Amino acid sequence: MSSFSELMAFQRRTEALNQTSQRLAWDQETVMPRGATAQRAEEMEAMEAVLHARRTDPRMGDWIEKASLENLTEVESANLRLLKRKFSRNSKIPADLAEALARETSLGQGIWAEARSREDFAGFAPTLEKVIQLRREEGEAMAQGEDGMGNAYDALVQDYETGATAESLGAMFDAMRPRLVALLDKVKGSSHQPKKLNGTFTPDDQMKFAHVLAERFGYDFNYGRIDKAVHPFSLGSGQEARITTRTVENDPFNCFYSTIHEVGHACYELGIDDQHLLTPLGRGISMGVHESQSRIYENQIGRSRAFTSWMYGAVREMFGDIGVENAEEFYATVNRVNDGYIRTEADELQYNLHVLLRFDLEQKLISGELAVADLPDAWNERFEADFGFAVTKPSQGCMQDVHWSVGLFGYFPTYSLGTVYSGNLNKAMRADLPDLDASLEKGDTSPATGWLRENLHQYGGLRDPRETITHACGFEPSEAPLMDYLEDKFSDIYKL
Repeated sequence: MSSFSELMAFQRRTEALNQTSQRLAWDQETVMPRGATAQRAEEMEAMEAVLHARRTDPRMGDWIEKASLENLTEVESANLRLLKRKFSRNSKIPADLAEALARETSLGQGIWAEARSREDFAGFAPTLEKVIQLRREEGEAMAQGEDGMGNAYDALVQDYETGATAESLGAMFDAMRPRLVALLDKVKGSSHQPKKLNGTFTPDDQMKFAHVLAERFGYDFNYGRIDKAVHPFSLGSGQEARITTRTVENDPFNCFYSTIHEVGHACYELGIDDQHLLTPLGRGISMGVHESQSRIYENQIGRSRAFTSWMYGAVREMFGDIGVENAEEFYATVNRVNDGYIRTEADELQYNLHVLLRFDLEQKLISGELAVADLPDAWNERFEADFGFAVTKPSQGCMQDVHWSVGLFGYFPTYSLGTVYSGNLNKAMRADLPDLDASLEKGDTSPATGWLRENLHQYGGLRDPRETITHACGFEPSEAPLMDYLEDKFSDIYKL
């Protein structure tokens, strides 16, 4: 066997073990009995010990060095590039630190969920402090060396978006903020305000409709399933990608659009070419690119005038009178700009302001500039300044998201980066599919999802994140297409 073949055979087993570890995480957040938290943390620690040992096995370094001298194809070279990058980063992390992180973040998810249900930030704070300290140590370790980043936070960002830094992300977000704020002010000042939904939406009926929506967007239940979780998420790749959603009795859009969002993630994973199964290329290349898929499914397709025209009839058929008289009113209601605390429930216009708040605060938490004890006040002060009303309890504020409890520092900016990418993809897709709306009006999303599968999904990790978007769109991504889209859409809805 060539060195590359030996490397890939070894890595295939590592990928399979990682999929098994992910199933444990899915189980913990969906159906695991609460009393199993401590044991599950030990199980996750044990799995991480095995995985970290494989990811840092000295033989990998030898195989990578020798394979780089071999005559490789484009796909083989891309696999080698990703493995070399990950081996370098993993080798900088001590085994005991990797295991401690697995244990504390597994515990942290359960402690966060319990404390959140009691509105008890003080009860959660010691766990958050432990997780932050461990992640800070990990970031500092990875930032060392020629291929490292300048600081711990930038090093952590690489786990989610290779090549991005706080500086580059901040510059993009700074360019977005003035246009977002100006448009939001106009919308809130408009005399034309869409109706609110009004009806009876039982959890069981919401879940039935969630399955309908998932199938409409091409989710194949032979390779996945929908369950409920406190915080919706998608998990898995290759031949199995599961999703979760949640139901709120007086707000069915929470369930419907969480489902579409997570289906976007799952379809990205399921759409990757089978030749990449259980290889480094066999999963989404970054969370920014991943979010571009969930956001374009949810918003530019799922909240479009054309698709909501079909959706209006389907919702009326299942739920009866919903307080909205026609498809045009329903489109406006779906896209209504609402005051709200929760990021996952935010309208398209305010969503990015939620993300930018978290991006700024988590940088300060990792650097040590912001103490955990001061987080609620810092969050509440920033939230009121950005949104104009006050947070009244932790579950509305700094305890609403699961991310920090499980150590996902550097993840939040990819939500806005992915939203920016979705604006670019939508522009390119619409240029290629001028008759797309005629299909969406029938509830047929296949031209759009097929375009995304053809131009982006199938390649998996073949190209780095920004190059992936450039290849799909045919032009370099920027925030301009997203902002143009938002200004056109909301000026129309709100008669600006």
